Amino acid sequence: MGVGMIFSDFLKAVGQVGDPRFRRVLLIGVALSLALLIAVYAGFLAVIAASTPETIDIPLIGPVGGLGTLLSIGSAFLMIGMSVFLMMPVASAFTSMFLDDVARAVEDRHYPGLPPAITPGFMDAVIDTVNFFALLVTVNVLALMLYTIAGPFIPVVFWAVNGLLLGREYFTLVAARRLGRKAAKALRKRHWLTVWWAGSLMAAPLSVPLVNLLIPVLGAATFTHLFHRLQRQDQQAARR
Repeated sequence: MGVGMIFSDFLKAVGQVGDPRFRRVLLIGVALSLALLIAVYAGFLAVIAASTPETIDIPLIGPVGGLGTLLSIGSAFLMIGMSVFLMMPVASAFTSMFLDDVARAVEDRHYPGLPPAITPGFMDAVIDTVNFFALLVTVNVLALMLYTIAGPFIPVVFWAVNGLLLGREYFTLVAARRLGRKAAKALRKRHWLTVWWAGSLMAAPLSVPLVNLLIPVLGAATFTHLFHRLQRQDQQAARR
């Protein structure tokens, strides 16, 4: 399956933004993402306020004030940059909270008549989220060694590493709703390159400030379309 097919699935997801249920999850997802970024930013400002003096004495000039304010203004730009990295764990946390809602809205509109999906237990969802978050952080820490030698290709390495992880997580959870975890993992392994491509195409806009607020929801919808497309492809191949 080419990249064009993945973009087609993404455009289907974008086309459903007007669906009331879809829009509700989209707005909640954006609000929670903003709340997390604001909370981190507020904590960062508090650290600056506590660690910088009101004035600083400069030789030949005298006391100069407003240093904390200046640093706070600079921190706003820093937080915009940090949102690139913060949105990766946000996207991972989103999977357990809203993926099922998004997938259900997509299936009701595009794949009617399906039997009820398999709903994972609450604790299973929490464990999956914690495990994936730990994996995401660990792999990105290890990837720092690659970033030191990647030079101008750092964004490509970043997208590829996180695309592998995000694609793995999103596709497995979407597929498990219909097939169970064992069969979902088998399907993912058969189409690992396509899933990686889709994950990387999700990771790229996640690194764009403001745009990245919309991507967890649109990514869940895209992977729902991708799962049904790949499952249909395998079923057709089996009948030949």
